[in-house]
Amino acid sequence: MAGQTFGRTKDGSPVSRYRLARSRLRVDILDFGGVIGRIDTPDREGNWANVVLGAREVAGYEASDAHFGAIIGRYANRIAGGRFSLDGHQCQLPLNASGNTMHGGENGFDRRIWRVIRSDGTSLVLGYRSVDGEEGFPGTLDVEVAYSLSGDETLRIDYTARTDRPTIVNLTNHSYFNLSGEGSGDVMQHRIAIAAEHYLPTDAGQIPTGEIRPVAGTAFDFREPEALGTRIRDADPQLALAHGYDHTFVLRDPGRLRHAASAHDPSSGRRLAIATTQPGLQLYTANMLDGTVVGSGGRLYRAGDAVCFEAQGFPDAPNRANFPSTTLRPGEVFTATTTYRFSAD
Repeated sequence: MAGQTFGRTKDGSPVSRYRLARSRLRVDILDFGGVIGRIDTPDREGNWANVVLGAREVAGYEASDAHFGAIIGRYANRIAGGRFSLDGHQCQLPLNASGNTMHGGENGFDRRIWRVIRSDGTSLVLGYRSVDGEEGFPGTLDVEVAYSLSGDETLRIDYTARTDRPTIVNLTNHSYFNLSGEGSGDVMQHRIAIAAEHYLPTDAGQIPTGEIRPVAGTAFDFREPEALGTRIRDADPQLALAHGYDHTFVLRDPGRLRHAASAHDPSSGRRLAIATTQPGLQLYTANMLDGTVVGSGGRLYRAGDAVCFEAQGFPDAPNRANFPSTTLRPGEVFTATTTYRFSAD
């Protein structure tokens, strides 16, 4: 299935949009960054709305560092000082986040044109070859990301990667969810649950300290559903450092597709259930949106106007022996799956 023209990048490359649709779920995906530009789904009254933040045109995605809806790689989240050692070799990456490397560097996977491998009305497979040395990462990495819709209103994302040299890999999707509808205001009344008993505290640069801290008795305890805004202003040093939630939660049973988190918007009745094979889930309350970005619906985005659930490996794992490994070697295949199921009541 051919895509629709969405515009051109600043260097003139054409960008296409692909629409996947089932009875109660419509998803628009760009070949620029694999961006999920829209997810339309009905509320309890049958009223449809787009429930993810995005830009109105390609230039908006290029100008923003919010990574709206994009594939993040080669390494999602942060690497301290942009440095890591692999098989005795020191690797230095470009620094793009207060002296650290974040989300793959200045020109990560979210800013690349992906090739379309296969497309039909309910699935899309994108591919990208990240050459040896791109953004400082060793090895040529061949990546495929497959999006598909199932009959139970579920969007599934399958990631696959292979390398010709030892490297590190951490892939995720960076969608910003507002179940009331894009541009409708903050999500502090969304009730969130996360199936995690521990989270990763960070230092002032938002690099994990290495501690795996229990959530019990803290503002990070979402084992039972809780409104996002209930504890976000607690006098917790971790919330102060991140200006809200921007932390990795430690999920049980990595490698198996299992329930990870859920969100419920009481006003619309929309629900989102997330399952993943990944070991971590980054909860991010869009703290860096500052009211200067014009969204896809023509309204300005501000901090707290969405929530991200980034299923991924742990930040700075190449420098932390006690974290799950993110190393990929020739002959191995990196695989990960994350699903997003929508419903309303």
